[in-house]
This record gives sequence, C-alpha cells and structure tokens, in this order.
Amino acid sequence: MSNEDLLLKQEKNQALILTLNRPRVMNSLNFDLLFALRDEIDTLQYRSEIRCIILTGAGEKAFCAGADLKERAGLSPNEVKKFILTIRNLLTSIQNLPMPVISAVNGIALGGGTELALASDIRIASKKASMGLTETRLAIIPGGGGTQRLPRVVGVAKAKELIFTGRRVDAGEALDIGLVNKTVPGDQLMDACLDMAEMISQTGPIAVEMAKYAIDRGIETDLATGLAIESNAYRVTIPTEDRTEGLTAFREKRKPVYKGK
Repeated sequence: MSNEDLLLKQEKNQALILTLNRPRVMNSLNFDLLFALRDEIDTLQYRSEIRCIILTGAGEKAFCAGADLKERAGLSPNEVKKFILTIRNLLTSIQNLPMPVISAVNGIALGGGTELALASDIRIASKKASMGLTETRLAIIPGGGGTQRLPRVVGVAKAKELIFTGRRVDAGEALDIGLVNKTVPGDQLMDACLDMAEMISQTGPIAVEMAKYAIDRGIETDLATGLAIESNAYRVTIPTEDRTEGLTAFREKRKPVYKGK
C-alpha cells in the first residue's frame, strides 16, 4: 500500500487535514486508499490533542468521485462485498470519532464521495462543487450508508428524489437543501474550514465530544430518551477541570485555556 494515497498535515490550531491523494482518478476510492484511511482513523480516535479533522481531495476537480470503477470491474462478487463492508465500516468509524470532522468538498463528490461527506459532522463546499448519490444509474444502490445518512440530513422525500433519480446537485442546491453547511469560492475553501476548526479549538474538548455524542445518539431515539442521553453527557462535563477553568476565565475576563481534563 502506498502512503502517498493519503496525505496528512497538522495545523497549528490543532486541526489535522487528511487529503485523498489520487487526483488522476478524481480521488476515487480503491482498496489501498480505504485501508490507508482506515488505519489513520483507527489511530485518530486516541489522539486527544487533535481538536478537528478536515477531509478533502487533492487537486481542483474532485473531492472524491466514489469507488474506483476500473478496480471494481475486476473484482469478484465476494470482493465487491468486501469493498462495500470496508467502506461502510470506515465511514461509521469516521462518524464515531470523538472530535468533529469537516469535509472540505473542493469539487466533484459522487457516490462514495458524497457518502464520505455525509459521515462528517460539517460540510463546507466550494461553489464549483457538485454532489450526488448516483449509484442507481449503475443499477446498484448506495452501499456506504448513503440510504441512511442522506435522509437524516436532507429529509426522506428529498433523499428519495436524489437517490431514485441518481442526479447531481450543484453547490447552491446542496446549500438550499441542507446537504452542506456553507459554500465559498474555491480559493477560500480551506481557509473557511480552518476558520471553523479555529473556533472549535477555542471550546472545551470534553464538552464538544459530549455534545457530539448526545446529538448523534439522541437523534436516533425518541425525545425522552434523547433528553436522558443529554443529561448523562452533561454530567460528564461537571467534574472536569475545563468547566472550572471556563467559569474562572469568564470571571477574570480572559480567554480560557482548556486542557481536555
């Protein structure tokens, strides 16, 4: 496996940028890239010093064009099953990371590319980006969680429309339907993501982790259960040094210095 398929860059504001680095094939996902991502994500769940992860694609054309169809054409049915299970487990691992994940959608994001963005917490897109779950046009369905995550983001009716037709949406429509949080000119995309990461880095690490946990787990339940999840998550923050630091900093009219303790 070539480590060049996935590039890592750590920023001063405690953000880590993961770049899919296969621009010649629109950053499409093959087994090597999936395994590289999987190994890095497995490591990141224990790196408490990382406050935010930014996912993006190399080059100016594509975030990720989905599965590498040239590789897919040579796979046996059992190998296809392995590929789908690998990407599904990977995207679940990304969603379950304790720190926020931002997708910087810098261009085309189709099929598994859109599914990768959906597994993130926040999506910021270049105004030239386009997105879509186009699998039905190949006589298959989204297999990396798209049939489940897209309805939770844009609503059931809109998700059915997009999946049944397999059509793409441009950045403007993606913003209108809530598929992305924000759109910016392409040359401002990474700055916008880093600005978001900077704001996150100024908050309490345990508080953000617990807020993410409460939102992700609570959205799958009824309101009463969700409120109980929130209450339990809140209790985790009460005895922390960070909570005391936040109150002290407010009283002393200074910026808090949080340590994740």
